Amino acid sequence: MALIVQKFGGTSVGTIERIQQVADKVKKFRENGDDIVVVVSAMSGETNRLIDLAKQASDGNPEPRELDMMVSTGEQVTIALLAMALINRGVPAVSYTGNQVRILTDSAFNKARILQIDDEKIRADLNAGRVVVVAGFQGVDEQGNITTLGRGGSDTTGVALAAALKADECQIYTDVDGVYTTDPRVVAQARRLEKITFEEMLEMASLGSKVLQIRSVEFAGKYNVPLRVLHSFQEGLGTLITLDDEESMEQPIISGIAFNRDEAKLTIRGVPDTPGVAFKILGPVSGANIEVDMIVQNVSHDNTTDFTFTVHRNDYQKALDVLKQTAEAIGAREVSGDTNIAKVSIVGVGMRSHAGVASRMFEALAKENINIQMISTSEIKISVVIEEKYLELAVRALHTAFELDAPARQGE
Repeated sequence: MALIVQKFGGTSVGTIERIQQVADKVKKFRENGDDIVVVVSAMSGETNRLIDLAKQASDGNPEPRELDMMVSTGEQVTIALLAMALINRGVPAVSYTGNQVRILTDSAFNKARILQIDDEKIRADLNAGRVVVVAGFQGVDEQGNITTLGRGGSDTTGVALAAALKADECQIYTDVDGVYTTDPRVVAQARRLEKITFEEMLEMASLGSKVLQIRSVEFAGKYNVPLRVLHSFQEGLGTLITLDDEESMEQPIISGIAFNRDEAKLTIRGVPDTPGVAFKILGPVSGANIEVDMIVQNVSHDNTTDFTFTVHRNDYQKALDVLKQTAEAIGAREVSGDTNIAKVSIVGVGMRSHAGVASRMFEALAKENINIQMISTSEIKISVVIEEKYLELAVRALHTAFELDAPARQGE
């Protein structure tokens, strides 16, 4: 008998029919003798509907505490409906809000972080043979205020409950059947990965892969909770996300290719090359609450430097305005920008034990006449900035170069 925490997102419980399908799936696991805790999101579109209502009532600026009070009701509907559907199938079930389970969080409304979970009530119900259905995305602070965990919070709830209960597995059900080597819409030969490490999944998530929320992967890695990504309504083994081990070190050098179109590049030229110049440039950018991604600095012969960095495309104009003010203040020659760029990254723990990965990547791009504008590396990742129009060509070329294409790996 295993203890499994299952999380179903908004599309998986978007209609009564789908909630009935989820109940059927949960019943099968229960019949196999497993103890089941189910975490659900609000029905698809419901949270956005509630936020819109809140904005209408408050001239577009709802008070954070009251907004959490309101949007948390979306999950309360879903947990009750799923519990009803299970009971109707002869499966004893009980539903709880985050407050009732006592998912204790800090008081950062709209983006709270989980501090502690009281698992006593859940364990008592599991021992009594019940399926426990818990509202995702929400908790309660020390003062008894309802809080929500921010975007993707139901994934985090699922992982946190699995950690607290020491569950055998946390299963995240979604609209894809696992984690792929890259986006199948870009590369038709993309393969579903049977297994990937927490480290690799964190990199993939931070670099643009949207299968899992970064916070939930961080939480799972910290508490060593085996995570499995599965399709809500298709059978299959999905993808297991787990700790690195010797077996995974024997897997291919590269596990996946991530990409991000939402990048913009800014360059400040002719900056006096003096100590502290990087802070003078990036300090005001950070002060404007703009996150910087990749950075390249070049020193020229006339004791000036050119400084280039990337930001999210939504922050481009704001960052450009800040940089122009900085250029005037420090006596730089000019400022320029480019929004027609994209970032492509290769990710894999196998890089640690294989030389020549970077040159192989650069060779594949050179064969397609794709110019690399910026390069960033870490122990298990290499990212490059290229012109956006070459993005899909680059991803396909790299997918083939690192032997990730499905036909090339059949029969192994």
